[in-house]
Amino acid sequence: VQLQAYGGGLVQAGGSLRLSCSDSGRTFSSYVMGWFRQAPGKEREFVAAISWSGTSTYYADSVKGRFTISRDNAKNTVYLQMNSLKPEDTAVYYCAAALTWGDYRETEYDFWGQGTLVTVSS
Repeated sequence: VQLQAYGGGLVQAGGSLRLSCSDSGRTFSSYVMGWFRQAPGKEREFVAAISWSGTSTYYADSVKGRFTISRDNAKNTVYLQMNSLKPEDTAVYYCAAALTWGDYRETEYDFWGQGTLVTVSS
């Protein structure tokens, strides 16, 4: 698994942004995919996860109702659609892959992308 996250940028509060994360390997559909983020001066935190086929999703309370995670296994890509962005969503966003579903701690994720910066201005 080799993950590459992209799509970050600068957006005004209330705006939208879609992050993408592509896997150059051949086993993408074998992994649960997740998004995490790390704000300046803070620890990395869980954002959202999606099951192998995409039938199940789970969100942190802070983004529930605003963010949507999805995946396209034919394209080896997972997405994070972010709407109604707030300044507190400013962070480096990471995609990650795990073998199991249900534990959203970052220690359960085996492979990580390099991160993409999202900056939300007020």
